[in-house]
Amino acid sequence: MGAGDGEGRAMKARLELRREGRVAWVFLAAPKANVLDRAMVTELDGIFEQLSRYRELRAIVLEGEGPHFSFGASVEEHLPEQIEGALARLGALLRRVAAAPAATIAAVRGQCLGGGFELVLACDLIVAEEDAQLGAPEIKLGVFPPAAATLLPVRIGTAAASSMILTGRSWSGREAAQQGLVAQLAPAGNLEPVVESLLDESFVPRSATALRHATTAVRRPIVRALDEELPKLEALYLDELMKERDADEGIRAFLERRDPSWARKEVAQ
Repeated sequence: MGAGDGEGRAMKARLELRREGRVAWVFLAAPKANVLDRAMVTELDGIFEQLSRYRELRAIVLEGEGPHFSFGASVEEHLPEQIEGALARLGALLRRVAAAPAATIAAVRGQCLGGGFELVLACDLIVAEEDAQLGAPEIKLGVFPPAAATLLPVRIGTAAASSMILTGRSWSGREAAQQGLVAQLAPAGNLEPVVESLLDESFVPRSATALRHATTAVRRPIVRALDEELPKLEALYLDELMKERDADEGIRAFLERRDPSWARKEVAQ
């Protein structure tokens, strides 16, 4: 089942309870791209709000249906007239994930980019196929990713975070594991067996109460970053970056399938 009003359209997220209610499986269910548009984010937020009442959960697995986890947020919703709402919705979802009552495990195959990558960064553990591609390519569109810029330094340190955000280059699952971002690798095409084994060995047998309190303890740096730093970076994005020509140009060039024409500023003599 999913969350939100699905009448008249297909749901973009759905929830399955497994292992006698001890594991929840949350799917981004708009393959193949699983774009995190307004409807998807709203439905995911509703699902995680629903899960907040499930006290017997040991783990919540977040996975994308189809060959990819997510191509990222809706680029159209990053145009100036929509971006404020898009950032607010994504930030609220990330805080909801970081308040989940059980360990959260992102299961990643294929492309995991932009807003999809930021969603994964809010999870406790990442399990990825070796050839998965994780990245924050926003710099190529003339912008930057506020949530990734908030969470990546907490998870892997400033140097590695800067490399990813400033270059926009994606990392393979293996590269991300070498940086300490991915907790466990899966061979290509074998994501589910690795996740199932992790659940059986490390989560299903454990006390739900102990896991709930342990996740609260280890998430404190993530929660603090989302509460204190993310609003500052969102303000930088909205109040300064979006007033620059290049931000609008980069987004529109992507939508129009053309190369961007960046502003040229004269250097004072």
